[in-house]
Amino acid sequence: MIPDIDALIAREGGFSDNPADRGGPTNFGITEQVARAYGYQGDMRALPRATAVAIYRQRYWTGPHFDQVGMIVPALGVEMFDCGVNMGVAAAGRFLQRALNVLNRGAVDYPDVPVDGAVGPLTIAALQGYRAHRSDAEGAAVLLWLVRALRSARYVEIAEGNPSQEVFEYGWIARQVRLAA
Repeated sequence: MIPDIDALIAREGGFSDNPADRGGPTNFGITEQVARAYGYQGDMRALPRATAVAIYRQRYWTGPHFDQVGMIVPALGVEMFDCGVNMGVAAAGRFLQRALNVLNRGAVDYPDVPVDGAVGPLTIAALQGYRAHRSDAEGAAVLLWLVRALRSARYVEIAEGNPSQEVFEYGWIARQVRLAA
C-alpha cells in the first residue's frame, strides 16, 4: 500500500512560516532545510508540488523503509509515513521498535530490537515475527494502536516541555484522529 501523498499534502497545506513552528518556512509540509537537502534552492513559496511529492516518496516512504512496513501491515506503513513527516522518521521508527519490543512476550516470540529509530532488517524481521504470532486483524490493530499511543504521548511531552508548542497540540492530535478515520 502506497500512502496517499495527495491527502498528506492536503493535511499539510501550502506555504507557512509560523514563528512558533520550529520547522521554519514550509510548503506542502516540506521544510526549507529538507528542501535544501534534496537540492531545491528556490523560494519556499515557489516549491513545485512535484518536488514535494518526490521528497515525500524518497525521504518519508522508501528511504526509511516504511514501504516495507506497509507491505506487512498496510495501515501501519501509512501511520509510520505520516508520523515520519510530522515528527521525523527516527521518531516513527523508535515508536515501532518500542511497540515491537513490549509485544514480544519477553523476547519469546522474536528478539528485541535496538530502539535506534532506523527501520532496517532487524526491525523488519521483528515485525514479521510479530505477524507470525499475531496474524489476525486484531494483531495488526493492536500494534497500530500502540504506535499511535506512543506518538500521542510524545506530542503531550513536547507541549509540556515547551509551552510555546501548545498552540499545535490540538492540530497534532486532530491529525491522528483524521488519519485513523
